[in-house]
Amino acid sequence: MWAKKIFLFCSIFTFVSCAELQQVVDTLPNQTGIGMDPTMIANGLRQALDLGIDKQVTKLTQKDGFYKNQLVKIMLPQELQKVDQTLRDIGLGSLADEGLKVLNRAAEDAVKEATPIFVSAVKNITFTDAKNILLGPDNAATNYLEQRTNNALYSKFNPVIKNSFSKVGADQIWSNIITKYNSVPFVTKVNPDLTDYVTKEALSGVYKMISVEEKDIRNNISARTTTLLRQVFALQD
Repeated sequence: MWAKKIFLFCSIFTFVSCAELQQVVDTLPNQTGIGMDPTMIANGLRQALDLGIDKQVTKLTQKDGFYKNQLVKIMLPQELQKVDQTLRDIGLGSLADEGLKVLNRAAEDAVKEATPIFVSAVKNITFTDAKNILLGPDNAATNYLEQRTNNALYSKFNPVIKNSFSKVGADQIWSNIITKYNSVPFVTKVNPDLTDYVTKEALSGVYKMISVEEKDIRNNISARTTTLLRQVFALQD
């Protein structure tokens, strides 16, 4: 008797689960005339994100990956823009330039820590996530990734940025910059939290570059470099 009840329960659970998965597929536009199961859709989106991470985020880890990329170059926070201008006004433009460069260097160093966290998040895309992402805007997959990795990446990036400041000499350079600025008569002294600022800017740059690749895959058929990408993203064309 108990065995029959257990069997009946499992049968109902299996039926409901399959029905729910089929609902996901049924709600997707199918302009290709080819049926596609939810697993394939999820795998295609994982592949698209993996491609964005591998192709775009890797660029950020290279020398000048941030500094010479106008999409993500870290500029000075508003509080420090007056510092930059004051240094230039008193003939210390080269020091101001170096201060900006080392902030970007620290970000380039920290982004190397991002990949394992991204890989974990990509693996956890569910069937429902897949439907919402595929039918969403050009940055839907990137938004999904950001929602699930931002806190973990901040915790990972922040100490790395702090260590990177020392590694690339940013702490000494900015200590010199702030000291020189604060010694100028009649200025309002500053003491910014550059670690927090650069951490947030680095994260913003990472997500921006992933969204660049996602948009390309969604809108440019030639960017769909695998059969799986072509099959899955044909559904949203």
